Amino acid sequence: MKQQSSNEALLRFPSCSANEGFARAAAACFVAQLDPTLEEVNDIKTAVSEAVTNCIVHAYPNSLGVVQMRLRLFEDRTVEIVVKDTGVGIEDVDKARSPLFTTGGEERSGMGFTIMESFMDTVRVRSRPGRGTTVVMRRRISRRMGAPA
Repeated sequence: MKQQSSNEALLRFPSCSANEGFARAAAACFVAQLDPTLEEVNDIKTAVSEAVTNCIVHAYPNSLGVVQMRLRLFEDRTVEIVVKDTGVGIEDVDKARSPLFTTGGEERSGMGFTIMESFMDTVRVRSRPGRGTTVVMRRRISRRMGAPA
């Protein structure tokens, strides 16, 4: 049975580097309604930054494209963030997810997926060469002492 979201937002923006900060801030503002800890907010912002940067650098290496980010909250205090592009796609997702692998040149660390995985509970990646990539990240936000149910 599919889980019903309690709130959601959909953003579309050009794949220019200035919008990486916008995506981070939008995700932080959206998840704020769950009263997360500062650490939880920073973890989510970092994961979003990596996912959006991958779109900017790898999906559309020689042109501007569109990045779509869908944010959803669920009753169990889970946030789901989907970052999607229609760019070049990933030939070998398993290889791309391995630490230090990059197609972005010497200035790239190749740690984007590893960082996403370390800050989120789950990360799923679907990609088709020539059709784009979708990254689905989930994180359950803890309930703080004295916080409303």
